Amino acid sequence: MRVVYKGGEGEITEKKSRFIATVRPVESEGDANAFIGEMKKKYWDARHNCSAFVVGSSQEISRCSDDGEPAQTAGRPMLDVLLKEEIHNAAVVVTRYFGGVLLGTGGLVRAYQQAVQEGLSNCTIVDRQQGRKLGIHTDYNGLGKIQHILAKSGIMIMDTEYTDQVVVYAMVPAEQKENIINKITDKTNGTAGFVWLEEMNFAILEKEVIIL
Repeated sequence: MRVVYKGGEGEITEKKSRFIATVRPVESEGDANAFIGEMKKKYWDARHNCSAFVVGSSQEISRCSDDGEPAQTAGRPMLDVLLKEEIHNAAVVVTRYFGGVLLGTGGLVRAYQQAVQEGLSNCTIVDRQQGRKLGIHTDYNGLGKIQHILAKSGIMIMDTEYTDQVVVYAMVPAEQKENIINKITDKTNGTAGFVWLEEMNFAILEKEVIIL
């Protein structure tokens, strides 16, 4: 699922009103509410601090607030952006400093959605997966074969230890656990050994495994 790995900020100006979007990863409704409270303190002098958040693998928890803007012109449009982008476990607050010019219902909806999109564009968003770390023991003759199989399967190597043998540590997505063992066993004529290690959530960022 798509999650915010690193939050960010974005700002737009519409008819002299400033819209500042702050996006942050959250793991629970409590995290989201604490973040919203933090932003309201930070931007205490703003006319509005509208918010939206989604939590859960199926986006099952979602909330939004117009914070004094006309109903359905801020919070819901902001939430719609998160849902459309299939973002999970994230909260966004859009702070508005009123510029003296009324935007109208349609103008407000567009401005709040554009602000959220600008905020998301300055975040690092990754695809979170479930997986398990695998230690693969091999001799030096089997190393190249194992590296080739892992690369062809889209499985990232996390580390490699070189002693009298070689141990390759790879992050295996849950759905490939059985298949990758069979492939390596077949290509190395059964000479490779396997040790399953921790289960964890992970993502690939700039060709590296990051633990979430």
